[in-house]
Amino acid sequence: MIHGFVFHNDRLLPVAEVRLSPGQAGLLNGWGLFTTVRIYEGIPFAFERHWERLQRDAERTHCPFPFQESVVRGQLGEVLRANHVREGAARVYMIYNQVGFWRSDEDFPRVDLLVCSADLPSYREPARLGLREHGRNAASPLAGVKVTSWLDNVWNYYEAQQAGFDEVVLLNERGEVAECTAANIFCVKGGWVATPPVSAGCLQGITRSVLLEIGAGVGAPVEERTLRPEDLYAADEVFISSTNRSMLGVSEVNGHAIAAAPGVVTLKLEKAFGEYVRQYLEARSAASGKR
Repeated sequence: MIHGFVFHNDRLLPVAEVRLSPGQAGLLNGWGLFTTVRIYEGIPFAFERHWERLQRDAERTHCPFPFQESVVRGQLGEVLRANHVREGAARVYMIYNQVGFWRSDEDFPRVDLLVCSADLPSYREPARLGLREHGRNAASPLAGVKVTSWLDNVWNYYEAQQAGFDEVVLLNERGEVAECTAANIFCVKGGWVATPPVSAGCLQGITRSVLLEIGAGVGAPVEERTLRPEDLYAADEVFISSTNRSMLGVSEVNGHAIAAAPGVVTLKLEKAFGEYVRQYLEARSAASGKR
């Protein structure tokens, strides 16, 4: 559940006073971008990485991007202070308004900015994963883009939960593992750690990008590798990662039990990620103190 104050375009407002219109074509068509940012100690973690991905996705979707990182970071700070958020999550939405025929002539900006916050959702560990064939289209020009047309994800997630699973592994049109609905997936086998490549149709998750960088330094190098369901079934360990989850061990994939959940390598990477977060927070606090 989002908190009581949101930032809409140029103002901080109570959520009940924010007005969105059916004339905002991108709102109803799902032509927009978003990112979810983890908040630690009141600090948005890895905001720079989120911003880079938003810029990249804006270019790919032809969505205007008239925003500055420092300004939006400041607006996010206003939301966190108004909602008294020290630990939680935030979302930044950018909605393309002036596109297509089914829009009004109201005085909208070309792109609406919405910034909101929420408490962290709860997750069960170890997680049980279902399997969905043709859950991702890796050949799509929008594969891996974090857009607001999110039905594919929430629908698959809902069906997985109805079947008693916590999440679901999405396969692409080639039968390869792509990702989960809102998490990247990793497989540990014989000392190596692998996650699907971007060409499989997965999102370039922020936690995923950090793990690819820091794994080798703690003796658990992470590489991109094409994976199939059989690789998950035969794995020593499987875990998933996302902004809100960080890392979660997996005990079952499509009825196949995984022995260690979370396993030794998963815990090692989780510890290393926690240290990376700590160093990031210290650096941001020091930078803020100098200003």
